[in-house]
Amino acid sequence: MIPNHVFVTGTDTEVGKTRISVGLIRLLQQQGLKTAGMKPIASGCEKRDGIWKNEDALAMIEQSDVKLPYTMVNPYAFEPAIAPHIAAAKAEVNICLNTIKKSYQQIDQQADAVVVEGAGGWLVPLNDDFTMADLAQKLDLPVVLVVAIKLGCINHALLSAQAIQQKGLKLAGWVANHLSDEAESEAIIETLKQRIDAPCIGVVPYLTQQESVLPYLQSNL
Repeated sequence: MIPNHVFVTGTDTEVGKTRISVGLIRLLQQQGLKTAGMKPIASGCEKRDGIWKNEDALAMIEQSDVKLPYTMVNPYAFEPAIAPHIAAAKAEVNICLNTIKKSYQQIDQQADAVVVEGAGGWLVPLNDDFTMADLAQKLDLPVVLVVAIKLGCINHALLSAQAIQQKGLKLAGWVANHLSDEAESEAIIETLKQRIDAPCIGVVPYLTQQESVLPYLQSNL
């Protein structure tokens, strides 16, 4: 079973973390849990209603049961679509883990389950001192790793899984997410199942934007 509170990370950026996060929210909702999503840090935002907003954060808000202020769901929103620490430096903002944890705790008080989506991969810097891994550790959440099934993903996935466990956090599971029709995907997934010490909680085929990942998460629980 998926834990009620999880931190979703990926083997890289643009691997489908948001799509999987929204799917996990729906999965937890089907279990009767009042569920909320959180995207603590987001780059590539647009000005809406006077504040910077991110499409990924908005997708999680739309799926959530709990109606929350945007800035609670996404405390750090930056305009340029670049690495968080670079975007923050350009905006002259220091990303504070305590600020994010406070927002998370406020969300947690209003929900039975919370899905937190990271930005980029596991070791993406947030500032001179901390990385995305430190944020997951600060929130003390089990981790779900999204693996983009493509050439090179075995190395990326195994290194990420190892780094998560070395941080002292539980790898609750991983999702194989197809971003294209990969001919050798079955062999890749079988290799990862043999070498990652955590369950595969979903094998998601290449889907259109309109198709849901939920059936593929359910079928692998």
